[in-house]
Amino acid sequence: MDMNAFNALKTYQSAQGAIGGNKLAEKPSGESNDEFKPMGAAKEAVSAVVKSEQAAAAFMTGQADPHSVVEAIASAELAVETAVTLRNRVVEAYQELLRMPI
Repeated sequence: MDMNAFNALKTYQSAQGAIGGNKLAEKPSGESNDEFKPMGAAKEAVSAVVKSEQAAAAFMTGQADPHSVVEAIASAELAVETAVTLRNRVVEAYQELLRMPI
């Protein structure tokens, strides 16, 4: 894992601790598990990126086959594209709120 990814993961973990763990993803009593969990989705995206870097490192040392590396990288790419799309939509909604007359 390169230092940028390692630093990003450490920053993410410290942010998790600062907000009290995974409180946004916790299920209130009586609600189903089918709802979107923001912190769980973020953890999955970070996990996909970390797995792809680990697979690439394993391939470079001869411990993994090319198919698993391509699969891990494709999964990470999808996770990153999804995160960027969600971020863009949130920013767009915020800008729309700013444009509303008072």
